[in-house]
This record gives sequence, structure tokens and C-alpha cells, in this order.
Amino acid sequence: MVFRPIAACAAMSLCAWPLLAYAESSPLDAAVLRVSMLDPVVVTPTLASRTTEASLASVTVLDEKQLRERQPQDITEMLRGQPGVDITGNGAFGKATSVYLRGTGSSSTLLMVDGVRLRSATGGSPSWQFLPPTLIDRIEIVRGPRGSLYGADAVGGVVQVFTPGARDLSNEQTGWVELGAGSFNSRRVAAGAQGEQDGTRYNLAVDRFDTDGTEIREGSDDRGYDNTSAVARVTHRFDNDAEIGVFGFRAAGSTEFEGSSPSQKKVTDYAMQTAGVKGQLWVTERWLSKLILSDSRDENENFTDGNRDSIFNTRSRAANWQNVFALGDHQLVVGADYLQDLVDSTTLYLEDERDNSAGFAQLLLNFGAFDVQASGRYDDNEAYGSETTGGLALGYKLDNHHRLRASYGTAFRAPTFNDLYFPGFGNDQLDPESSASTELGVRGQYQRWYWDIAAYQTDVDDLIAYALQGGRYAPFNVNRARIRGVELATGVEINQWRAGAAFTAQDPEDRDTGLVLQRQSKRSFRFDLDRAMGNVSLGGSVVLQGHRYNDAQNDVRLSGFGLLDLRVGWNFARNWSTRLAVKNVLDKEYATAQNFAGWNYMNAGRSVMLSLRYDR
Repeated sequence: MVFRPIAACAAMSLCAWPLLAYAESSPLDAAVLRVSMLDPVVVTPTLASRTTEASLASVTVLDEKQLRERQPQDITEMLRGQPGVDITGNGAFGKATSVYLRGTGSSSTLLMVDGVRLRSATGGSPSWQFLPPTLIDRIEIVRGPRGSLYGADAVGGVVQVFTPGARDLSNEQTGWVELGAGSFNSRRVAAGAQGEQDGTRYNLAVDRFDTDGTEIREGSDDRGYDNTSAVARVTHRFDNDAEIGVFGFRAAGSTEFEGSSPSQKKVTDYAMQTAGVKGQLWVTERWLSKLILSDSRDENENFTDGNRDSIFNTRSRAANWQNVFALGDHQLVVGADYLQDLVDSTTLYLEDERDNSAGFAQLLLNFGAFDVQASGRYDDNEAYGSETTGGLALGYKLDNHHRLRASYGTAFRAPTFNDLYFPGFGNDQLDPESSASTELGVRGQYQRWYWDIAAYQTDVDDLIAYALQGGRYAPFNVNRARIRGVELATGVEINQWRAGAAFTAQDPEDRDTGLVLQRQSKRSFRFDLDRAMGNVSLGGSVVLQGHRYNDAQNDVRLSGFGLLDLRVGWNFARNWSTRLAVKNVLDKEYATAQNFAGWNYMNAGRSVMLSLRYDR
């Protein structure tokens, strides 16, 4: 389809204007405002609790209500089309997926699960496709560099996923069970329980999803997927408000995908998990100390026609110590990180272990209408040396409803084990990619609606690219990139209406060739609208994406597309509800990636999912 972003944005936005006009004509109780989606409290941008408006960052929050209403089968359904976010995938249901923030590569988007970094140390990217949406309560998307707080790979930004109980947990003894079934012989069974007794809080949840899947290559067989997941958390609070707890998350299963011919069957048995101990202590009334000791794993065992081909297992052990000091109206955050990456594989890497040590600090200053955030970090990695990153953000509150912000930050992407050490391919002389980003933004925050506009530019040096040099095809630091963009977002809550819209225009350019960076769409638009009518709720989502190029030479063009999802929910009895979600209502054929053999990875057509839920 031909995608005309400005016309599409204007047309879809007309749906929201009547709501916005009415929103300003009616007062809203402050207590309701505090818990609404419009200006939620976030922790990912600054490591300290701040409202979205006060964080001086471009942030999108997807809360539990949105996740339950939209019934995503894949977490990327929620991310697609959000401001500054682009998604590519090798087909539906558990197939390889990449998430790009602000035009940077998939390895430059950092995934955190409950404060723990999760990704493959060999491939460099997280396994987004295996995250179970039923066991996710909240997503915070922070766009822009966060290298000075999180270290490597936060060039485009950070996506933090929170599982049940990771944030506030009610004292209530509650439980829930959910059953679902739908197209492609898809089935889901999930259950959870939470509560508190004598200062000890617990949260347990499990989920099982399996499907026959769909074709990912025209004329081939359906490629199935199954996922069994669980989260567990137990925390005890002492009389002095000190806390200590243990937590764990695991997703495991298998996914089928294409081989070199339609008849060939390839299967990956996978597991991804995090586990750890978390504690916090008020050392004094103005000094809060937090410590997380964690272990995360990304494991893959690959088979062709039943025969094992390879194993790639990576493990990351980490310690993170944070100290938050209250200094009147100001805050100081000081901390240290230690990360150890380990590789266990049937491929014998030249090195299979590396350590990274880091120290960081951040000042959060408030001078009435004027805010300053300054941060710095030093990383020392035994594989590729040391990196220093920093950030500075300034905010000025024009009045009670409008705030200007400006920021500058640096970040870097670490070379992966494949880049450095893969036999016959790796280059152990690689330097990390480095970036510098500038952003200007303004936000309007009102009682029933908000809008946010941000313009940014990111310059990336020493891009790691695969090239032929000295008679050897290997990764080298050869490229530069410049990414410019504008993001617009708005949201409204009025009576029983809830709506949100986002538009992104960006120019991700390879400075050495003048071409568009591989697999990056330059335009996207998203519109979500939900309406509650007593015990019934209705909703829909529209996502429009522009074309992209599958290759760095811009020879293979993948067409833009538009998707429409519809949903209905019914609370038909006390504690009982049912939901029906129809995805890709117009049965659109589209692809966001192409195989090296020249065929497109097909995504799922129209699908239906019906669920039944009991909440105690």
C-alpha cells in the first residue's frame, strides 16, 4: 500500500479531537488524575521515582489495564507503532523478532526484566518473541540514550518489563485463572495468586501457550510454537522498613521455523530466565541503599529434521548497588555495577567469558520551575576496554501545564561474543560503537489529556558492520550513522473513553552511503480507542507503517502496511469476564523482513482469540 503519513495522521487524529475538546470543559478529581494513564510514576528514566512529565525524558507507559484489554499474543503487538519504536520479525508466533528504538539497531535497545538485563551475549539482542504477555503487568519505554545509567547497549533507549508483584503489591489475598482459545489451534491456560501475611508478600503466576502457528514462507507448512512460563516473588518487610526478597522468571519451549527448503523442518528449544535476590535498607532518613544480585540466561538448542545442529547458551551474573540520597529538594544517586558474561556452546569460541565493572552517579536538582539532571558512568570491560558516558537534561516549567526539556547524552553498544570471538569470523580488535544524542521536547499536561512533542538527532560512530577487508570477511568498525526524528504522542481519558495516538517521522541515514539504514521504517502511526459501557467494553487499534529496505544497499524494498485490531470485553458476572480479540481484521499480507534466499517472512493473517477469566 502507499502510505501517506501526514494525511493518515490528520484523519485519525480527528477521531480524538471531540474527546479533547470535551476533556478541558470538565474538572477531574486530583486523586483520579494521580492513578490515570496520563502522567504515571516511572522509575526507568532516572532510577528514582518521577512522574513521566517530571522525568525530562520521552517515556511511554503501557499499564496492566491496556495489556488486559488488548490481549496481545506477542509483546511486540503492544510495542509496534509506539513513539520511536519499530518492529521487524521472521514470522508470527515465537519467531526471531527485533525491536528498534529511534532508528538504532536491535542490539542497541536494552531490555530489562524487573531491573535485570536480559539478552543473548552471543547474538547481542534480546529474545523479545518469548516474553509471555499474560505475565507482564507494565512496560516502560524510555527513548534516548541511557548509557550513563545502564551501561552498554542503551543507545536507542531502554524497555523495562515488570512482572506481577515487581511494583506495588496489594495486601489483599487474590487469585485468578484464565483460559483462552483461538485461530491456528492456539490455546492458553494461565493462573496466579498474590497476598501478604505478617510482612511477607508473595506473588506466583504461570502461563502455558501453544499454537500450530502459520506459514512463514508461502507454500510451506505451518510452523508451531509453545511457551511455558512462570514468575515467582517473595518479599519480607521488617519493622524498620528494610526489605529483602527473592524473585524469578522463566520462559521455555520450542519454536519451528524454515529450513533451506519448504520440506525441511528446523526447531529451536529455548529457555530464557532471570533469578535473584533484592534488598533495600534505609541507612538514615535521607539515605536509601538497594542491592540486586541476579543471574540471567538465554539458551538455545537447534535441530534440523530431528538432528541437533548446535547449542548456544549464554549466562550473565550481575550485582547492582544503588544509593539514593535526599538533599532537600534534590537527590543524588550513586552506584556500582558488576557483570560477568559466560558462553557455553558447541561452537568453540576463542574466549567464552568476560567481566565488566562500572561506577555511576546522577544528580537530580530542582530549583522551582527549573530542573537539572546530570549523570556520568565509567565502564571497564576486559574484552574491549573502558568507556565513559554522560548525560545532561534541563527542564523548565512554563506554567502548571507546560514544560520544556532539552537533553544531551552519550552511549555505546558493546561488541557481542560473535563479533569478537566467533571462530574464523570474529575480530577481537573491535571497538564499541559510540553515540551522541541531542533532544528537544515540550509536553502539555492537563487534567484529562496530554500531548508530547520531541525532536532528536543521534550520531553513531564506529558502527560495527560486516565487510571484506584484507581478504577477510568479518566485522569491522567502518560505518557512521545519523538519525534524525520527530515524535508526537497524545492521550485522553474522559468518562468511559480512553484514547491514545502516536506519530513518528525519522531519517535513519548511513552517512558513508547516504542510504537508509537496513530494515528501518521512516514513518509510523498508531491510534488506540477504548470505550466502557457498564459491564461491556469495546476497543480498536490502528497501526500504519511506511516501507523499509531489507538490505543496506536499499535494493530490496518491503512495502508499508496498515493493521486493524478490534476487541470486546464483558464482565458478565461477579469476578467473571470474557474477552474477544480479532487481530489483523482486514487480513493484511505484510512482511518486515526477507530471507537471504529472497522470499518474504509472512506474518499471520486475520486471527481470533476468546478468553475466559476468573478473578477472586
